[in-house]
Amino acid sequence: MIQIKTAHEIELMRASGLVTAGAIAAVRAAVRPGVSTGELDAIAEDHIRSAGAVPNFLGYHGFTGTICASINDEVVHGIPDPDRTLAEGDNISIDCGAVLAGWHSDSAVTVTVGEASAADLELLAVTERSMWAGLAKAVAGGRLTDISHAVEESIVAHEHPYGIVDHYGGHGIGTEMHQDPHVLNYGRAGRGPKLVPGLVLAIEPMVTIGDPATAELDDGWTVVTKDGSRAAHFEHSVAITPEGPWVLTAEDGGVAGLAPFGVRARQ
Repeated sequence: MIQIKTAHEIELMRASGLVTAGAIAAVRAAVRPGVSTGELDAIAEDHIRSAGAVPNFLGYHGFTGTICASINDEVVHGIPDPDRTLAEGDNISIDCGAVLAGWHSDSAVTVTVGEASAADLELLAVTERSMWAGLAKAVAGGRLTDISHAVEESIVAHEHPYGIVDHYGGHGIGTEMHQDPHVLNYGRAGRGPKLVPGLVLAIEPMVTIGDPATAELDDGWTVVTKDGSRAAHFEHSVAITPEGPWVLTAEDGGVAGLAPFGVRARQ
């Protein structure tokens, strides 16, 4: 069942979203060669708990981290490890969420350790832009797959044949981290549930430089590309409101990210 939130409940989700945004910013600032993914995980947990919230990833179906730390060919769900350190040129996806006053938030960003190659710069830019293209379609009166189609169109518009990871995608979010509906990152527009005020979604494209086929490692969590190609993952939680999309996990509510698409964010 799809959960529709009241205006007050969305305000509470915004507070949760800002906690997650702060945690990701703190982790991002600590990314450097030699730092371990376990250290990054501790930074995120400390930030979330110091804000009076709790990590929603930690303990989720047995997951042992506050963040998912996915490196290079790891698409999602990488497990933080105090013995795994970052190296110059690595790409790391930092996926994080919090629960505050019973309301969940979820966001992700991919960053390069040190100086990025031209290929990595483009991969990250393409993935992030596709997320914003999807968020720009999170408007009342549309259909769910308007978002999916916008993400896909943004990715396939590029000369390089980037891969769009199948099966994994966005989701509803609210009093649980994962709710209906599932939000694919591809598909025809104009289908699926109607987008109405009070619906909150996590939009999260996962893009590969090579073949998008994936496999799950023996740890039961980490998803990698089968061909070993690099991947990127970006995510924001967005509320559909009468005034426009409100990106709950963006510090500015989505103003800067939505502006290139001619969409005004609620602030």
